[in-house]
Amino acid sequence: MTDTLKTYMSRNVPRYTSYPTAPHFSKAVRPADYANWLSSLSPKEPVSLYLHVPYCRELCWYCGCNMKLARKDAPVAQYAQTLNQEIRLLAKQLPDRMSISHLHWGGGTPTALVPDDLERAMQSVRDNFDITADAELAIESDPRTLTDEMIRRIGQLGFTRASFGVQEFDPKVQKAINRVQPPEMVRHSVEELRLAGVAGINFDLIYGLPHQTVATLLETIRLCIDMRPDRIALFGYAHVPWMAKKQRLIDETALPGSAERLRQSQSAASALVEAGYVAIGLDHFALPNDSMAKAAKAGTLRRNFQGYTTDRAETMLGVGSTSIGRTPSGYVQNLSETGAWARSIDAGVLPVAKGVALSQDDTLRGHVIDRLMCTGEVDLDAAALRAGVSQNWYHIHEQELATLEADGLIARRAGRISMTKEGAPVVRVVAAVFDAYLATNIARHAVAV
Repeated sequence: MTDTLKTYMSRNVPRYTSYPTAPHFSKAVRPADYANWLSSLSPKEPVSLYLHVPYCRELCWYCGCNMKLARKDAPVAQYAQTLNQEIRLLAKQLPDRMSISHLHWGGGTPTALVPDDLERAMQSVRDNFDITADAELAIESDPRTLTDEMIRRIGQLGFTRASFGVQEFDPKVQKAINRVQPPEMVRHSVEELRLAGVAGINFDLIYGLPHQTVATLLETIRLCIDMRPDRIALFGYAHVPWMAKKQRLIDETALPGSAERLRQSQSAASALVEAGYVAIGLDHFALPNDSMAKAAKAGTLRRNFQGYTTDRAETMLGVGSTSIGRTPSGYVQNLSETGAWARSIDAGVLPVAKGVALSQDDTLRGHVIDRLMCTGEVDLDAAALRAGVSQNWYHIHEQELATLEADGLIARRAGRISMTKEGAPVVRVVAAVFDAYLATNIARHAVAV
């Protein structure tokens, strides 16, 4: 690894699951704005639906998500009831009954709900929307608290995909991040879900964790491959204790340095490819017959707040506290405090806390960043034509692009940019060149690798 690459790896840049990124959402976007955006949607175009449950039954110290620890059932049950109200409220803002092509339960831990509450919520969805015959219905789960009854119900409700946060199987690492789950526990959940009819299985792995080494990560991957999930996401641990206070419980002295993080990332990626997985984008891997691998090959891969996705819908409706939604007009994020979120819904007001209306420039730059993140290349002249702007729009970035090219991270030909093999791990740094907001961003981001 060159010193130049080390420098780029240590830069703090966004993950680019949206553009503009969430720190630039403002309170200038109000519930009435979102209502107008919703009413202007085309009823003929399917949408995706994201449902957020902020509760977890166990606390994981590495987690940077907005979550609440739920030791009792009552708050979770009340939340589920309000979630159903929001589904109905949201549907009323739409121009007509609409179809859902993708549905994703995230969190937190959606399976913190009891099975009956999950079923009632899914019924609320079906009462207010049509679900297309080929829709993907996905749910995130925690094998430490996932019951056989919940697994059975997930299968009955027609879910097609389940995701697990495996992270790392080494006992010492698990103890250091407060997520103890032996391989046998995960295997049981996977086997039972498949028996229940849930064909798609996703695993999330993390490198850069305390006490983690290349050897522990490769052993984790060996165990995962034996369970043969369809997709594996390999994320770099983002240590941001100034934002995620529970990360202060992690021993910073046990965290690997940038060189070791890169070795872990590259070794894990090589092991997954050797096992028959297709490398997708920055950090995803899928079996060749999986729909994500097919989308990557066809150039139709997309990126949203769940990471890489096959979802082609231009609109994603977010339900639940802190959830983020997107329409062609802009992004919105719901109130994060569950009490305030519930009171807004009780009053019949969309629980919007903030958002951003998309300008022509935002749409252009968002497209460029999305293509870089999803395919590793972009035609800047074609992007200009698509947006209806001058083809010299990107010339203001000439110096930065020339430096990246000289450092061997990108190759350029006419208006086309392609990531090189050496530059691929720092694609977020290249994407950041086109981020018009980053220079004024007061938020601190995680390192690039």
